[in-house]
Amino acid sequence: MIKESLVYVMATKHEQILEYIKNLDIGYKISVRQIAKNLQVSEGTAYRAIKDAEIQGYVSTIERVGTIRIEKKDKENIKKLTYAEVVNIVDGQVLGGREGLYKMLNRFVIGAMKLEAMKRYVDAGDLLIVGNRETVHEYALKEGAAVLITGGFDTSSEAKRLADELRIPVISTSYDTFTVAAMINRAIYDQVIKKEIVHVSDILIPTEVTSYLYRHDSIKRWYEMNRETSHSRFPVVGKDMKVLGIVAPKDVMGSDESQPIEKVMTENPMVVSPSSSVAQAAHIMIWEGIECLPVVDAKSRLLGIITRRDVLKAMQNVSTPAAGRRDD
Repeated sequence: MIKESLVYVMATKHEQILEYIKNLDIGYKISVRQIAKNLQVSEGTAYRAIKDAEIQGYVSTIERVGTIRIEKKDKENIKKLTYAEVVNIVDGQVLGGREGLYKMLNRFVIGAMKLEAMKRYVDAGDLLIVGNRETVHEYALKEGAAVLITGGFDTSSEAKRLADELRIPVISTSYDTFTVAAMINRAIYDQVIKKEIVHVSDILIPTEVTSYLYRHDSIKRWYEMNRETSHSRFPVVGKDMKVLGIVAPKDVMGSDESQPIEKVMTENPMVVSPSSSVAQAAHIMIWEGIECLPVVDAKSRLLGIITRRDVLKAMQNVSTPAAGRRDD
């Protein structure tokens, strides 16, 4: 008699973190350290998964606010922005209603008219772009619309209270109304035609949560880091953080562990910039036969690294043309 067997496929740590993030409440604030602690993974693994979730549209990172869980965009609402994205686009400051940043706006309305006339146009879920008009700010919030204040102005304490109570954002930006409208329109346009382009900056693991060696570190230090991280290739930098080389197992094998790492490193390694496309990075990795690439700024200073695993995952998440593809 043939017995039917069950095969259990264990999810990778990366997949477990992604699933954990997807199950978080919309609007929940996420941190690398918290994810690493809760799921007992390294901060590098947590960071990589959070960046992956951002590429997939499950989270959004806002300067001075942090990373929050947002509603995932589907094909029907790709042209819509979350208030969190608006903050990033206009380099804004959140004055109130921070807990509503994850929500998507229906449309934006420019408040260049008198309040009575404006009442016909402002609806719940809108973003009202207006200047220093506190009465209008409060009216819009009561109608369920978020407020984007141009010219760098503040708003009233009452508007901030309403924003927090209703969980509807009030944002301030130093740009003028015309510029803000143009920036938002451009962002929507870019989402539609450039959604599939993923850059190295989208997937790099920054120096804060990755490992690297200084030129005067001993080869023994390579072995220590190999045991600590399970990684085998590390960038080598000088005191100014400029990338000088890279060290792999073949470089250290049979060498005296007391020697400085610069004696065995491969000098002038292949590097990429944050603005390079992931496709370009993949091409370099394939043709050069390398597993990871240092990411550097214009002065060759180390910003982080990307690995083949990061690149493959990013390419996997980029949707292919509709022909021959099913979404069921």
